[in-house]
Amino acid sequence: MSNANSSPPPLPPLTGPGSPQDVPPLPGSSPIDPATLPQPIRDELLAPDPVAIDTSSDELKDGLNRCPKCGATDIRQKPGGDLLICLYCRNVWHGARVEEEFGLGEGIDQLKGTVVASGARDIAADAASLMTFKCTGCGAEVTVNTDNAMTARCHWCRHVFGVNEQVDNGAVPDAVLPFHIRKEDAVARIRQFVDKRRLFALKAFKEQFTPENVVGVYLPYMIVDGNASADIAGQGEIETRRYTRGTGDKKKTYYDADVYQVERHVDFTVDDLPLESSTERGNLDTKVNTNNIINTILPFDTKNAVKWNASYLSGFSSEKRNADVQHLLPRLEDQLLSIARAQVEASVNRFDRGVRWEQERLDVHGTRWVSMYLPVWLYSYHQPGRNGGLLHYIAVNGRTGETMGSVPVQQWKLLMAAITVGTILEGIALWIVGASS
Repeated sequence: MSNANSSPPPLPPLTGPGSPQDVPPLPGSSPIDPATLPQPIRDELLAPDPVAIDTSSDELKDGLNRCPKCGATDIRQKPGGDLLICLYCRNVWHGARVEEEFGLGEGIDQLKGTVVASGARDIAADAASLMTFKCTGCGAEVTVNTDNAMTARCHWCRHVFGVNEQVDNGAVPDAVLPFHIRKEDAVARIRQFVDKRRLFALKAFKEQFTPENVVGVYLPYMIVDGNASADIAGQGEIETRRYTRGTGDKKKTYYDADVYQVERHVDFTVDDLPLESSTERGNLDTKVNTNNIINTILPFDTKNAVKWNASYLSGFSSEKRNADVQHLLPRLEDQLLSIARAQVEASVNRFDRGVRWEQERLDVHGTRWVSMYLPVWLYSYHQPGRNGGLLHYIAVNGRTGETMGSVPVQQWKLLMAAITVGTILEGIALWIVGASS
């Protein structure tokens, strides 16, 4: 029996420079069995470490994207396509598609754990927004503020620099999906959208409406592949009889139904599921903004995204990603559960009174995360009001031209229209009753 007043034996001396691996275990100790730990800790301990897919562009780390034919740096996207064009010699070339370059379309049903591409890694809290380059042409220093731009021109020798190195501030993604819709096309679509709603639009909005002020912006998304399964259970009803009781205005229709316990299991995969990775754009509070408009112009043909090259952003603005994988997991799980419900919908058609799902369990076996910029033309209008007013957006998908928006309306005009329609419908109903009597 040990003496309670005795001192514990001294720790054995370190055998190395201080690394925990260099400290031998205490005599009689044994490794911790994960099965003995509480559930959250056990899951975290047993979970595989994230695997990084390196999508970095080592050849562009000096900030200079040179034409492969003449070596010039004045490069832009060729309007209407995914090609890059040298503005000096007019040479054109195509960026590498990330789908083939990194095998992102393969092995989704075999995914295990969390696979994170290098541009989607966690953002460092102390990462700077300013990037400084040493111009190899004249020796001057060129600074790029990644909060609002990804390219800059040397004011001495006119070399064009782009931020291509995957720094930890969230500004450089793995891939970019270039614009196809040109500005003049986006302006025409926005004008047409507003013209159809002009009757009820706010007077100040109509006076200030200038669709030429539309801005081409690359919005940050996480594109997720997933391998998952789900179990859902609830009660389904099949109608057996319908009957009416009472007379006149007191008539009531009743139903009899058989109630069944319904359980379903589904294994499924998702390919290129987009999640907003900007907390500002992910804020769907309709009291202060109409960010939900942007979701209505999905989908994007993300299969055609190309490896990151800052030259694609020349002439456009961009918004930085500020959400990491862990922050987006709850939204991903909500999306996956919605997909699971849709997957089993066809199997419950026999329950003509519907199914009420009461229990759900989702198992995410593996995911793959890629950071990507998607192209959107945005027109905004701030409607003054209480609590800062409301910010309205009209958005155009930069690839397909799909257009949706929010137009501020005059409430009294809507009310008058509703009263007028109600009066007309009431008159038609009275006419029908009179004609049938």
